Amino acid sequence: MQRTFLKSKLHRVTTTASELDYEGSCEIDGVLLDAAGISAFEQIQIYNIANGNRFITYAIRGKENSGVISVNGAAAHKAAVGDLLIIASYASYDECELNNYAPNLCYVDENNVLTRKRSSIS
Repeated sequence: MQRTFLKSKLHRVTTTASELDYEGSCEIDGVLLDAAGISAFEQIQIYNIANGNRFITYAIRGKENSGVISVNGAAAHKAAVGDLLIIASYASYDECELNNYAPNLCYVDENNVLTRKRSSIS
């Protein structure tokens, strides 16, 4: 049996751009994508802390160390510059894989610079 668990999250990243006239997606600093283990074009879920909006899109790799978090296309209606977001990815695991399961929980500062990684919420 497959069960779906959190694979990774970028916690409280700040929206740096909201581009309505752009092909839909979310551009994310490449360093943050690598830290979270999220690939370009991978499905992500975004939770907007500022307004409660939740939506699904896909990740686009942004320039490393740029701090970019750009919500694009129709999703731009759901996030404004300055909004705090949680970006999450999920995966399906079988019972054997769960023995070694640990999510990538990534935390940033106010400039979207990675400050720490954990595998549990304490």
